[in-house]
Amino acid sequence: MDPLTNTETLVGAGTGVRVERILCPVDFSATSTKAYRYAESVAGHYRAALVVQHVVELEQFVSAMYAPSWELFEEFRKTQLANARQELQQLVSTSGSVLPEFVVQDEMPADAILSLARGREMSLIVMGTHGRRGFDHLMLGSVTERVLRHATCPVLVIPRTAPDPGGRDVPADSVPVQRILCCVDFSTHSQRALEHALSLASAYGGEVTLLHALDGISESADVGKETAAAMVKLQKLLPTGGNAPKTHLEVRLGRAYLEIHQFVSETRPDVIVAGVRGSHALDLAVFGSTIYRVIQLSSAPVLAVPN
Repeated sequence: MDPLTNTETLVGAGTGVRVERILCPVDFSATSTKAYRYAESVAGHYRAALVVQHVVELEQFVSAMYAPSWELFEEFRKTQLANARQELQQLVSTSGSVLPEFVVQDEMPADAILSLARGREMSLIVMGTHGRRGFDHLMLGSVTERVLRHATCPVLVIPRTAPDPGGRDVPADSVPVQRILCCVDFSTHSQRALEHALSLASAYGGEVTLLHALDGISESADVGKETAAAMVKLQKLLPTGGNAPKTHLEVRLGRAYLEIHQFVSETRPDVIVAGVRGSHALDLAVFGSTIYRVIQLSSAPVLAVPN
């Protein structure tokens, strides 16, 4: 069977979410290797094509910039690209059912990732928060940060502290995606995030908790009444039918990102799903956004879904 024609698998819980092509940028750091295991698992569960990308940053090799001739520089460049391709092959050599496509480039990493994702119409990007550069820009790696700001498809961000699937020689089912937390504020973008959360739960046989934070309500408000109203609104978002994943509803009172962080600490979900407002929602002007802070604070992978 052609894996991309299995519509029942691709469309989870009747949400209309289609995961056909997954892009996983790697730089061979421990975090990006972990991200690859998640990408491999998601590709296997959705029967999706997987593209693994590595970008060689030639400017990091300062000595190469002073090569005595163009021919020597070009020879060095080709050697680096060949070495990267060989390392990609080693990364996936013990993998099972998923056979990825390799893409090796020598460009600026974020630009190369975004260009490939748009040009190939990727359904999902899976990447780590920090690479070989380490703690290089605020709380996220600068490359990941820029991809989050500008990607037009969902981005699954794997933090350094995410559970280790167990190394290279493990089956795709070992990646934990059973308990899924979906952050809901009743906006259009959070509704789209819920579709992805339900799709993940359907693909993995997991369950979804819908969490809403009563953020900014007045001191004179009837908290009990507000909570009950929010529970009713959450209930109305749920799908009907016997094939729908198991769901739980939760309403908390307080700042959204703090309540999400507290709930994550208490329940330890496998994946957090949240929506972002448009492809530039993580721009510098809104660095305090809920989704950005959740990614900063969370030890669980976060799926950021643009509207």
